[in-house]
Amino acid sequence: MKKSQFKGVLCLCIAAFVWGSSFVAQSIGMEKIEAFTYNGIRTLMGAATLLPIVLFREMKGAKKASRAGRKETVIGNRQVWAAGALMGLALCVASNFQQFAFNYTTSGKIAFITALYMLFVPVFGLALGKKPPALIWGCIALAAAGLYFLSIPAGGLTALNRGDVLSLICAAFFAVQILLVERYAGDNDPIMLSFVQFLVSGVISCALMFIFETPKIPQINEAILPLLYSGVMSCGVAYTLQVVGQKYTESTLASLIMCAESVFGVLSAAVILHEIPTGREIAGCAMMLTAIVSAQMAGRVKKRPGSA
Repeated sequence: MKKSQFKGVLCLCIAAFVWGSSFVAQSIGMEKIEAFTYNGIRTLMGAATLLPIVLFREMKGAKKASRAGRKETVIGNRQVWAAGALMGLALCVASNFQQFAFNYTTSGKIAFITALYMLFVPVFGLALGKKPPALIWGCIALAAAGLYFLSIPAGGLTALNRGDVLSLICAAFFAVQILLVERYAGDNDPIMLSFVQFLVSGVISCALMFIFETPKIPQINEAILPLLYSGVMSCGVAYTLQVVGQKYTESTLASLIMCAESVFGVLSAAVILHEIPTGREIAGCAMMLTAIVSAQMAGRVKKRPGSA
């Protein structure tokens, strides 16, 4: 595996781990505050986490631009603001649908249904002329089967609830966000791109918070630890790692790697919330992990004949 490809896979794996463990924080946070309040604050925290880095890079960029006789700097780049705004809008819709799902179902189940973006990404990609190899489709099918065992109870589809439907809508919008990241990550500064994404998502969520909810400082203070973890780690760190990782990884393969967040989500729920997985769920977990590893091998097999 080339160094750049390994770097991309590593970034995406770390992001998946942080996102998976963040499901627990989101579940705990929803016991104290409402969805728009939670997402608005945590995404603005993500932007605040990156702000010192953005300003430092801006100062360095301004000096280089001055020496080169250019006026435009990183913050002044209109393209990164437009791209980040689109990503932020998709993130805002996806994360709020996900947060509302916590009112109706468990964190582990939300984690796995959210991972259905691994199916939506290649399907949406077909409309853009992207055709994943047959081996990747096989891995997606295996992961989907594992996802079924993990997220759908033994009673079958009739046992689905409102939270599952909200999680499914969330998965579709996360697929859009992943495709947007792939489209813009290669041509723009990843830190600035993430900063704009969080800023836009946070501003929209906070606006909706004041329209539809009644945020109260004491309740926000009670949820400060989950907010800090979700804001600093899930947003500030993990989503930025996603942007960096997707610079070196094709979107369909990236979505399969990132769906490991579901595995980490169920494991975190078991350890922290004592939501012990059943034998059926463990089997599904094993199938998904097999699919992720196989997808990595499929990607390497595909590249080998034409590699330099």
